[in-house]
Amino acid sequence: MHESPIFKFLGIEFDFSVLLATIITIIIVFIIAKLSVRNLSVDKPTKMQNFMEWVIEFVSGFISSVMDMKRGKGFITLGVTLILFIFVANLLGLPFNISTEVSQPFSLFGTEVISQQMIDHAHETGKHLSIAWFKSPTADALFAMGLAGMVIFMVHFLGMTRNTKGYFKHYFEPFWFFIPLNLIKEFSKLLTLGMRLFGNIFAGEVMIAVILMAGVGGIVPLIAWQGFSIFVGAIQAFIFTVLTMVYIAQAAEKHHD
Repeated sequence: MHESPIFKFLGIEFDFSVLLATIITIIIVFIIAKLSVRNLSVDKPTKMQNFMEWVIEFVSGFISSVMDMKRGKGFITLGVTLILFIFVANLLGLPFNISTEVSQPFSLFGTEVISQQMIDHAHETGKHLSIAWFKSPTADALFAMGLAGMVIFMVHFLGMTRNTKGYFKHYFEPFWFFIPLNLIKEFSKLLTLGMRLFGNIFAGEVMIAVILMAGVGGIVPLIAWQGFSIFVGAIQAFIFTVLTMVYIAQAAEKHHD
């Protein structure tokens, strides 16, 4: 039975494990980007430069497949940032899913994380109470939905600012009474991005926790699952980024003059 270390700041609750993992993800991505451009060379590119050039070409390739590169060129940086950030975030919980068991009340930054009542309830049900200090931030529903929400907001902002009349007009197509269906379609994009990412990464970490309970006998399955989880993490980063570009392309095409 895992509890998240929640603390309050200015009246807002924060999950310490998600916040810590997010900061580490940002640092890792920044270091990768910095190392990639540290010694740029045309004749003798470094391995990191080759890697970053491959990522940029990869992202440019699928952007060009969903929109005209005259418009898509401006979204390459966004695509590279998204795919690197999400991929790193997806993998953080694999080797470093850290949790500690607690047997007494615990507070973090003045906020009670584990109460005596929670400990008593866990003992009554025969469960161990522990705090999850570190996990993949994308394994948190609020984080995944927040990331998806920012993308959807950006898509609608681009639509409204590039062609306001055309943006609102598409909600009435093909007929005015299709407004509810068009609104549902737009809302479903948020769920498609956020819940798919969260569900896959969260399920992977649950499986790791289950395998670890097997002790020594779970070492081989754990290694196999770790490899599969890396593949899933890469696929989910790719899908999230591709869908983002598809939604941007749809807005650009519908509202492009």
